[in-house]
Amino acid sequence: QVQLVESGGGLVQPGDSLRLSCAASGRTFSTYVMGWFRQAPGKEREIVARINWRGGSTYYADSVKGRFTISGDNAKNTVDLQMNSLKPEDTANYYCAASTWNLATRPADFSSWGRGTQVTVSS
Repeated sequence: QVQLVESGGGLVQPGDSLRLSCAASGRTFSTYVMGWFRQAPGKEREIVARINWRGGSTYYADSVKGRFTISGDNAKNTVDLQMNSLKPEDTANYYCAASTWNLATRPADFSSWGRGTQVTVSS
């Protein structure tokens, strides 16, 4: 198992930036993909971005392309999500997740989850 701890959430105004961080510990050597997901009240959990831990390839949801950037440091076992030009619809609880499958994209593909950090975008 991999233990994940998120940090960096908060309340910001539309157009602001925020950086989320995820620290991983435990059996990180078995991890292929790290992802950021979000879940708003009454909605399903959705993927925001993912990064291949070994090769560095990335994937972004259409709703965040050009605004969010995922980056990873597998020497430090950290994954960050830089969020720019935030919109009210980005408001959600953001979760870090780890998968041992290199094609993982759905929540069910990820076996380890953090507790989440709340991001609220409001004027």
